[in-house]
Amino acid sequence: MDTNYLIILLLLLGLMAATVPVFMALFFTGTVGLVFMIGIDAQIVIEVLYRSMDKFALVVVLFFILCGNIMTTGSIVHKLIKTANVLVGFLPGGLAMAGVLACGFFGAISGSTVATVVAIGGFMIPALIENGYDEKFSVGIMTTAPNLGIIIPPSIAMILYAMVSNDPIEALFLTGFIPGIMIMVAMSLYAYFYCKKKSYKTLDKPSFKEIVAVLRESVWALCLPLLIFGGIYSGMFTANEAAVVACFYAFFVEIFIHKDMKFKDIQKIIVSSAATSATLLVIVAGASVFGEYLTFEQIPNKIATAVVSQIQSPWVFLMAVNVMLLIVGMFMDIISATLILTPIFLPLLASFGIDTMHFGLLMTINLGIGYCTPPLGVSLYIAGAAIDRNLVYVSKAVIPFVLIQIAVLLILTYWADLVLYLPRLVYG
Repeated sequence: MDTNYLIILLLLLGLMAATVPVFMALFFTGTVGLVFMIGIDAQIVIEVLYRSMDKFALVVVLFFILCGNIMTTGSIVHKLIKTANVLVGFLPGGLAMAGVLACGFFGAISGSTVATVVAIGGFMIPALIENGYDEKFSVGIMTTAPNLGIIIPPSIAMILYAMVSNDPIEALFLTGFIPGIMIMVAMSLYAYFYCKKKSYKTLDKPSFKEIVAVLRESVWALCLPLLIFGGIYSGMFTANEAAVVACFYAFFVEIFIHKDMKFKDIQKIIVSSAATSATLLVIVAGASVFGEYLTFEQIPNKIATAVVSQIQSPWVFLMAVNVMLLIVGMFMDIISATLILTPIFLPLLASFGIDTMHFGLLMTINLGIGYCTPPLGVSLYIAGAAIDRNLVYVSKAVIPFVLIQIAVLLILTYWADLVLYLPRLVYG
């Protein structure tokens, strides 16, 4: 390995080990590489920072963050949970299945795992425990099910991947529907058989009249994902415009129809969303500077050449990538990992005949599982705080459900036609 590359690698790992914020570690390492190793003008670093944030795709991310905060503040979340409960709550493990279904509903609006685990997990974990469910089971299922937030579109991670790979966002979104449903079904089946074996109590089966009443009460909340996807795939508006439409719709419903939000709450929601968005933007900026260094040194092409010379089989390549991404997800957030690794992997995909959208879906699921794996799994800390348990306890609780998601991931890895079925159906 070149001495300069080794210095850069050790510098990056050292900064992260010293708990320097990720965006600062990436920015500082990239700047050292560009200015002191390569010798380019420092002004280029400023231009890279500007270019990295001057992208329309990031506007979509900001508005989906705002939409998620609106729903968390208002009553849309509770109505989605209530709907899921009335549909499956009477089955063995029904309340847990309702939590998984609610994560799917919420993920189809917010595009964020963190927002989903806060909104749904924070409500459902205590509810499951109060209804007699085992604490470890409750924590495990409601810490991992929110991963649906970035798998079922719209997905913030997919938007960032599309920004780098130049895949059409609308088509990339379609790759997430079937995998999302597969994970929901697999986790619900596990909950069904586990809870049936444990003989947990179930809710009374609702009458048709009760189901209709709940659906009528929740109709405005349920129309939000329909509005997003109906508008995108009917051609009424683009994926970029859908985020803005969703925000205005959510504001209107919460203030004028549900009346669970006041005008005075709007400022607090916007400020909170702006703070979250700023965090994301500085990570994008820092990762872009580091990515610029990688590009200048042609490291992606060098890695591609080295890998192709060592690995001949696409099957072996995909398995190696899965293992690598699962490990990366344990130590790096999905935004930074997507922005840094995507340019490295893209040159390799053509060599092995792998579709970039198929790979984007695999990368999203792999790094999404990282939310539930120590030491940096954000969902683990949020769930632990909800029940006052430590990282080790929550990490053990999620093991069965992480294994379920990995099993689904392996199926999707080697069944590309299943992942690409909807994009091909809609776009040819």
